Amino acid sequence: MVGILVFGVLLTGCTGVPTQSEKTARADVAVVSARLGAGTVDEEQLTVESGLGDYLRYGMLHQPGVRQAYYDWIVSVERITGVRSLPDPRLTFRADVGSLVMVLIPGLMQDLPGPGKLGLRADVASEESASKYFQFASAVLRAAFEVKQAYYRLYFLEDKIGIHRENLALLSELEQLALTRNAVGKVTLQDVLRAQIEWEGLNTAIENLEDSRGLLVAQFKAALGIGAGQPDPPIPGRFESTVLDLDSEALFATALRMNPQLKAAEAEVRMAQAGISLARRARVPDFFLGLKADLKQSPTVWMPEAGMTLPIWRDKIAAELAAAQGRKGAAEARLSGEEIDLAVSFADRMFSYRESMRNLVLLQERLVPKARQSVEVARAGYMAGQIDFFNLIDADRTLLQFQLSTVDARIQRELMLADLSLRILSVPPPGAPLLSAPGQ
Repeated sequence: MVGILVFGVLLTGCTGVPTQSEKTARADVAVVSARLGAGTVDEEQLTVESGLGDYLRYGMLHQPGVRQAYYDWIVSVERITGVRSLPDPRLTFRADVGSLVMVLIPGLMQDLPGPGKLGLRADVASEESASKYFQFASAVLRAAFEVKQAYYRLYFLEDKIGIHRENLALLSELEQLALTRNAVGKVTLQDVLRAQIEWEGLNTAIENLEDSRGLLVAQFKAALGIGAGQPDPPIPGRFESTVLDLDSEALFATALRMNPQLKAAEAEVRMAQAGISLARRARVPDFFLGLKADLKQSPTVWMPEAGMTLPIWRDKIAAELAAAQGRKGAAEARLSGEEIDLAVSFADRMFSYRESMRNLVLLQERLVPKARQSVEVARAGYMAGQIDFFNLIDADRTLLQFQLSTVDARIQRELMLADLSLRILSVPPPGAPLLSAPGQ
């Protein structure tokens, strides 16, 4: 009995043999964990002079969604060890007791899955962990996009407020012009009232824009992963555009090669294929080995045992294989769907970018300059009594509309560049806690 107990104690200190895929996954975890720690940016380090890269790193490291995806990946990597390990050995004990102890037989039993089963289970878990990594990568890139989205909307808010203030000053001049002409009887009081109505409406629009700053700051704060009870982050003091070469013919090929959602779907297909191989192994029996000792005999009688399962239920085996093949079919359909969605999203973002650029050129180079000229011509015509005040106000409204449309086109351009770069092409920003090539 002492020998069996010693053997059992020794087994409790054993470790299994990791598969190559498990070693690779753990090496990847070590690299990403080091990058998560090394790239930390404290909130106190963010100032109005901080660049967009500092805010991106902060958001990628602090957003709760990124942390959640990271730990989900860690869990999936740890699971590999569990599924590739042998079942725990069983310590057994038998005693026949009457007036005396007649039989005393301790034993140790070990279940042994059929050949190849543990390795295939490890393959399934490894591909699942690969999928989880790419979900983590998606969360990182999504966090960076959310930071950029909030950053651009907040930055261009000041441009909109500035345009409204400039237009408000122009309306004040027009009101004084109408007052002057009304004083000499050249126009009625209606022109003055119309100018005041426009001024009041524009002033309210400015108040609404300034009030929206709080909402945009809250969105920026959330994108950075800063809690509700923490101080607001400093607002960036300078503008930085997304740099992206959109002339390359290989852009969509880059998206197909790097997009983490596609990579996750590909890993799920591989996981399903490994599941099919594992289901086929259901035909292979499992085994068990054991050793018992009758301690009441002298000398001690040792009784080795061995056995195996009998996989006789063919309908059960066929059902498991069919289910595994169904999972592969579903995974391949998801992969195909992801590829189609990516192609549509790529085309949509490229169109939106080109549209915003055409609109921006039209507005900046033609419409806004002509609208400014139109206001000056209308002002001169009004002073000369050649046009009425309504036409002057209409020219001013047109200028305001074109100026605001210019800002909207700039916002759309920056958002499309950020979306293409981060969520379609999946180009990680500097300092992103991602692998340069998973598994390397």
